[in-house]
Amino acid sequence: MSFLEHLDELRKRLVRSVLFIVVAFIGCFFASPYIYDFLAVPIKRALNEAAVRDMAATGLDNSSIGSLADLKAGDQGKYVFSRATTFGPIAVQPGASVEVVASVDEEGRLGLYTEEPLITQGGMVAKGVRLPVDLAAKPADGAPDLGEKLIVTTAQEAFTLYVTVSLYAAIAVSIPFLLLQVWGFISPALYQHEKSYVTPFILLSSVAFVGGAAFAYYILFPPAVGYLLGVAEDFRPLLRATDYFDLITLIMLAMGIIFQMPAVTYVLARIGLVSATFLISNWKVALIIILIVAAFVSPTGDIPNLMLFAMPMIVLYVFSIFIAWFFGKKREAEPAV
Repeated sequence: MSFLEHLDELRKRLVRSVLFIVVAFIGCFFASPYIYDFLAVPIKRALNEAAVRDMAATGLDNSSIGSLADLKAGDQGKYVFSRATTFGPIAVQPGASVEVVASVDEEGRLGLYTEEPLITQGGMVAKGVRLPVDLAAKPADGAPDLGEKLIVTTAQEAFTLYVTVSLYAAIAVSIPFLLLQVWGFISPALYQHEKSYVTPFILLSSVAFVGGAAFAYYILFPPAVGYLLGVAEDFRPLLRATDYFDLITLIMLAMGIIFQMPAVTYVLARIGLVSATFLISNWKVALIIILIVAAFVSPTGDIPNLMLFAMPMIVLYVFSIFIAWFFGKKREAEPAV
């Protein structure tokens, strides 16, 4: 094709990709609250664990209870508020304390109830009022669910956040179609027998993207965000939802793309453009590139977290060498007819 024909083909592929993403975006927008809840699990769990550690350390005095997670009905002690807490129009400041007792309500939920009136500048919290700590609701780690939430600072930020989450989710859902469009654009430059690699390429790339995003969500991100909150233990974290979701979506999308390395290597090795010898001889350059990418993707600047992101890429590079060695072959032209 001529240069203008290439541009026209590129335009068609881009238009199809955008239309597909728009359709996927509409569907994801209706499911955005569920997507939000799923993506917010790591930070809520980390905030909850930090709050439980803080409250267990300063929340119960003169008691044999080692942690709020170990409370049972009838336990008593002095509860110290580690953060500002509201009871309707009344605000209790950090450092205030009150005698409490653990008790079960009519619905069978365990909670903490005041054993004495709590007087503040804004009013008085009467005896028998339940503290806003749901000890019966426990996440997977067994700690009490303290209802930690991210914050928004403007009226429109929540809507903008749902739109952003829907867009990222639409891109993730559209990955197989986008890869198909990329393949359709470059396939005219391939021989006929090389075009048969499209099916394994799409399947491997899609599975690799999902695997990379899941690896970031379940393995990489929790210790990274735990480390960040640990550094900020002397402060009260007020985390903006937008900042958090920008961070986690960047990491998940980046790892999804990084996990494409074996799939891309498979295609290039089958075509004959990459060999195991080439990858081995350039391992030093690849290592430098991996460390640069890990430094960019990692949310922290410390060496342990950087290596946490770099090690999977190193493993993928070694795995790609074996793929190139097993599937690699010299590129052959189409036989003459």
